[in-house]
Amino acid sequence: MPDLLLELFSEEIPARMQAKAAEDLRKLVTDKLVAEGLVYDGAKSFATPRRLALTVHGLPARQPDLKDERKGPKVGAPEAAVQGFLKATGLKSLDEAKIQKDPKKGDFYVALIEKEGRPAIDVIAEIIPVIIRTFPWPKAMRWGERSAKPGALQWVRPLHSIVATFGMETEETDVVTFDVAGIQAGQVTRGHRFMAPAEFSVRRFEDYEAKLFAAKVVLDAQRRKDIILADAKELAFAQGFELVEDLGLLDEVAGLVEWPVVLMGSFDESYLAIPAEVIRATIRNNQKCFVVQDAKTGKLANRFILVANIEASDGGKAIVAGNERVIRARLSDAKFFYETDLKTKLEDRLPKFEGIVFHEKLGSQAERIARIERLAAEIAPLVGADVEKTRRAAKLAKADLLTEVVGEFPEVQGLMGKYYALAQGEDLSVARAIEDHYKPQGPNDRVPSDPVAIAVALADKIDILTGFWSIDEKPTGSKDPFALRRAALGVVRLVADNAIRLPLLATFAKAAKPHDSNDLLAFFADRLKVQLREQGARHDLVDAVFALEGQDDLLMIVRRVEALAKFLDTDDGKNLLAGAKRASNILAIEEKKDKRAFDGAPDAALFVADEEKQLARAIIDVKREAGEAVAKEDFARAMAAMAKLRPAVDAFFDKVKVNDDDPKVRENRLKLLNEIRAATRAVADFSKIQD
Repeated sequence: MPDLLLELFSEEIPARMQAKAAEDLRKLVTDKLVAEGLVYDGAKSFATPRRLALTVHGLPARQPDLKDERKGPKVGAPEAAVQGFLKATGLKSLDEAKIQKDPKKGDFYVALIEKEGRPAIDVIAEIIPVIIRTFPWPKAMRWGERSAKPGALQWVRPLHSIVATFGMETEETDVVTFDVAGIQAGQVTRGHRFMAPAEFSVRRFEDYEAKLFAAKVVLDAQRRKDIILADAKELAFAQGFELVEDLGLLDEVAGLVEWPVVLMGSFDESYLAIPAEVIRATIRNNQKCFVVQDAKTGKLANRFILVANIEASDGGKAIVAGNERVIRARLSDAKFFYETDLKTKLEDRLPKFEGIVFHEKLGSQAERIARIERLAAEIAPLVGADVEKTRRAAKLAKADLLTEVVGEFPEVQGLMGKYYALAQGEDLSVARAIEDHYKPQGPNDRVPSDPVAIAVALADKIDILTGFWSIDEKPTGSKDPFALRRAALGVVRLVADNAIRLPLLATFAKAAKPHDSNDLLAFFADRLKVQLREQGARHDLVDAVFALEGQDDLLMIVRRVEALAKFLDTDDGKNLLAGAKRASNILAIEEKKDKRAFDGAPDAALFVADEEKQLARAIIDVKREAGEAVAKEDFARAMAAMAKLRPAVDAFFDKVKVNDDDPKVRENRLKLLNEIRAATRAVADFSKIQD
């Protein structure tokens, strides 16, 4: 079966856009092919700094023939309806339609439409120009003489050429003939901008990829990354160093070069007096270079690794020297910023926050810091933290936002606060809390374990949540401009990972702003469901536990959910769940019918069957035993107590008719069902659990 090769060769494609552009090209083309009846075996897209490419394997040579029946108007319908039917189906007269009989609705006309499939190459020639003209670049430009004319092509950078070939693997390929803004599709491309700029002809993908490599272009981004990583590690190792890996930087650098050449440069050792993270940020942000560390000590070395896009005739000396000049200047600036910052104590920076608005409805940064300090002091005893150290850490936690280094490199906020705190003689736990109070910022981020850091981190996140809840600025759909979901998930992880007892409703009440605590608690339930689902737990069990009144202790909720999940994996658990749900369903029906609830204790004098007597006794025993276990937070024992209810529930439903003819007996038995529901609610609301 034939294959398609497509290349869109342009002046430049920014690295940050390449991966998405390649995926967009693949999806746009393949979706359209399938819509046209051209199914395929496989497709893969590629991106380099100068080209997008796509190969689609196993396409048919032509579209399948289509046969379709289109229902028309009833026999005897008005002439206007008949003419509309003929025009829509392309029939010349009703003689070309058939009549389909329908005894109930009446006979109607049916058009049999047969459409012969077209050659795939012709269909592709129509598809590609439309995709090129409507390609979803985040930013696009027009260029040249045609740019002022209506309908001028817009592309990320000037589009120079298009390769489009189609054909069988064992035969000569054909060019897919089309034109986009004066650019005629063909089979000619170019290699590396400097080392192999000459044009050459290609036929199919294997030929194309091989010729590109010979012309100093590595087409596959993953292959470029593999080359960079392997060569960088080898070069560092040869000099007695280790590469400090950076996957984000690796992705970016692989998008800047078509022919990666790894080189090593150096900088003056005196700059190592700057914190390692600042050196790394300086070198990374300004020159897109990697840093290395001593293989034995793990300390940062005065070397860096750069990735060039050319095999220079001087072995890269001029390229290395140029990067060294820039890095030297940037490190000099960083050193100046760092040394300047050290001259001012963190607390001396705090008055400036009074003039900085955190949010127009939530006051200044100074007011926010004061709220965090108060709340952190309230939380400190709950997590075993020293109150005064916690107050101090909370007071200084945001101060580094006003430093020169953080102003230049925002990604080191918190971290620089730790360095400055240690430099001015702060307690180690205070300094660590300043660094860690933003954490965790994502599902893979480290969770603080020091009590002072935990207290400040919780206060920071809970303050922002209660604050924005108080002004009704809540996440909606995919919009979460203040990262409130991340803050709530951070609280969940802090509590769960450190086994902390933190009653949320009481903690919310200690926050300075009024808010809807129940709604915020429900928001936490959603975040907890996300967290537990990632760990393999069932979200409905979280709902079942949260549904119990007063359940706001995240750690206890997690433990209840774990115990409930284990219980429901047993036969006793599954059968009791079925019985409890049956009781709830019957009650719901009868309560709706009678328009009243069947609460209150059942009357033992009205028990008739042995099974209802046994069930009543079992409920009393189970409620007592499960209640005692829950009070001691022994949820496994509480579930074991629940299991004892199962035989009595099974026997009751097997032998007893709930809706007895005697209204008093019926009411008493419905009250007994309500007791089943009440007994199971000692551990969870079973009605929230999915079967």
